[in-house]
Amino acid sequence: MYSRFFKRFLDILCASLAIVIISPFMLVLAIWIKADSAGPVFFRQKRIGKGKSTFKILKFRTMYADTPRDVPTHQLQNADARITKAGHFLRRSSLDELPQLFNILAGQMSFVGPRPALWNQLDLIAQRDVYGANDVVPGLTGLAQVSGRDELPIAVKAKFDGEYAKRITLMGDIVILFRTFFGVLRADGVVEGEQQSGKKGE
Repeated sequence: MYSRFFKRFLDILCASLAIVIISPFMLVLAIWIKADSAGPVFFRQKRIGKGKSTFKILKFRTMYADTPRDVPTHQLQNADARITKAGHFLRRSSLDELPQLFNILAGQMSFVGPRPALWNQLDLIAQRDVYGANDVVPGLTGLAQVSGRDELPIAVKAKFDGEYAKRITLMGDIVILFRTFFGVLRADGVVEGEQQSGKKGE
């Protein structure tokens, strides 16, 4: 009942309220991004949604405009140098993810669910197939994110995603959101640029 109806209702309600409340702050971030480097404020990227459908995820741009858009950060040469000054802060604080509130409002994402894979992350997509994690709406945060985030190998990440997909509950989502909030404050599991070892695809 919760995962089929009430979860979507809460997503719409909470995303709408959040957009209204933090829109002035998002405007400040947008001005900073624009002043910091040439290029668009937002970054759009093809991601895998429920049932392996595709959609364009929305983020604040954290890299220079000439950076290849469909290459995971760890595969870029001299990745750290491609991240803007504003981008380093936005990525470490996870504030670059705020525009995904609009993806949630559109029904392409939920607040909680497996993080949407890049369309060309075939290994992660295949592993999620094994555990049924491609059958649920992807999320802004998820069980894998609060269990290790960038530090997790793909197989482990997919297993956590599958565990979430098998049991979606209101209390479980609340716990994940609280763990996400405190994890972001501590920057738990965040590994940037060339320090990454192939776990993060964004």
